[in-house]
Amino acid sequence: MGEEKRWHDLYPNEIPTSLSYDERPLQDFLKDTASQYGEKKALYFMGKELTFAELYEQASKFANYLQGLGVEKGARIAIMLPNSPQSVIAYYGSLMAGAIVVQTNPLYTERELEYQLTDSGSKIIVCLDILVPRVTNVKKATQLEHMIVTGIKDYLPFPKNLIYPFIQKRQYNMVVKVEESADTHVWTEIMDKAQVEYEEVFVDPVEDVAILQYTGGTTGYPKGVMLSHRNLVANAKMCEAWIYEMKKGEDIILGVLPFFHVYGMTAVMNISIFTASKMILLPKFDAGDVLKTIHKQKPTVFPGAPTIYIGLLNHPDLNKYDLSSVNACISGSAPLPVEVQEKFEKVTGGKLVEGYGLTESSPVTHANFIYEKRVSGSIGVPWPDTDAKILNMETYEEVEAGEIGELAVKGPQIMMGYWNRPDDTENTLKDGWLLTGDLGYMDENGYFFIVDRKKDMIIAGGYNIYPREVEEVLYEHEAIQEVVVAGVPDPYRGETVKAYVVLKEGFHVTEEELNTFCRERLAAYKVPRIYDFRDELPKTAVGKILRRQLVDEEKSKAEQQVSTT
Repeated sequence: MGEEKRWHDLYPNEIPTSLSYDERPLQDFLKDTASQYGEKKALYFMGKELTFAELYEQASKFANYLQGLGVEKGARIAIMLPNSPQSVIAYYGSLMAGAIVVQTNPLYTERELEYQLTDSGSKIIVCLDILVPRVTNVKKATQLEHMIVTGIKDYLPFPKNLIYPFIQKRQYNMVVKVEESADTHVWTEIMDKAQVEYEEVFVDPVEDVAILQYTGGTTGYPKGVMLSHRNLVANAKMCEAWIYEMKKGEDIILGVLPFFHVYGMTAVMNISIFTASKMILLPKFDAGDVLKTIHKQKPTVFPGAPTIYIGLLNHPDLNKYDLSSVNACISGSAPLPVEVQEKFEKVTGGKLVEGYGLTESSPVTHANFIYEKRVSGSIGVPWPDTDAKILNMETYEEVEAGEIGELAVKGPQIMMGYWNRPDDTENTLKDGWLLTGDLGYMDENGYFFIVDRKKDMIIAGGYNIYPREVEEVLYEHEAIQEVVVAGVPDPYRGETVKAYVVLKEGFHVTEEELNTFCRERLAAYKVPRIYDFRDELPKTAVGKILRRQLVDEEKSKAEQQVSTT
């Protein structure tokens, strides 16, 4: 349909509507960058720096060692690390050995870890020394054969590497000493004794899986999303085209988004390799540390999530730091409040725009233009080579502009399917189109808007209520730092609207005041009936607020009340 292509008319001349993709595996791009920009700094980590030549050499050593352990094409390697040089080296080294990377959250409980390792069939895991007890406890229930162990201190400069074990003992109340054995391997020894030469493995970029990226599991067990080499190469190339003012070999990208999440993996790690940009690696988000890092290291590109930008804007020492180096930010993982966008741009002088994507799309499919016109509240337009349309939720026919339906997307970044789940794959992929499960609409100009997750829509007294609309209003209140709105059980309305609120430090507001504020801006049926003031909200590692966890809490409360009456 011509309708679905109208956004191409909005593209500036610098962004092509279609890109050419090298039909090569993802790891080849590290080799290219190391060859052309070998002396350029690739990583900065707590004072330690590696060049692209050093990064490629260490990834090659890791590939060599894996092959010495018997790793063959298609073997699954779990990487359970925070952002660190080891996480980048293990990622690319595993791909160079022909393996499939299974990104694993270091915060996983034993139950979550056991499930993912078992479902993926991982034979090897790379983990931090402090995680060894957790991995050991689940090992017998999985197919794990080898554990490769590293520590934060392994890439710290002197004297930080000597001091860190004492900090670790105080912070975690533990010191883990790991010794080399038949099934346990020490990272530093690998880097000392492994050879740079490894056996190159033929990889079909279209047909071969590069990454098993597990979904968040908000509905049932997490599913392993199969992303091919071409999926990941395509999305990185799209990102490079979108941020067209980046200069190869000159930019600095702030890596606070975790690489074990698909957004950080693509928008920080892979795009840095493709553009020969220096990565500033932060193992976790701490607002004070991020502000200091921006002030000292001067990153130019800062992919993030709304809660990250909110945390920085509300830090008491914000005005002490110079953030003017930041030129471009794409916000993902959750809706970006307009108030946050405007305040962050004022502080940095750079551009902050909202994007959209899913694990199943590597992840980005849409974004607002960074340097040209953008529409506040919109996720922007589809990226090059990406089609999108809004479907009627019952008939699955395309609807008219302005009408709400389910967003469907299609492009070279769309997943191959779900690991060992053919039924789920069939229900989600229709003739190459990915059914996102998100409700939205396209306006008459071709800009797309997300109103909410299909599963998050609140139906109260017969009315459809979209949490995002209510959240946007509440974010306008000067006292609110974070808020999430959800539907909770109600005997009369079926569901009612509840707002979970975190206030800014030093602010106070009552339920009555928020109620009055909302009634001036929303139809009566959309106004929250319940307010729950909290010190913090549950979040994923990337900073996305876990709405479903709050809803599940409410359901459990309701069930307990029923059982006691």
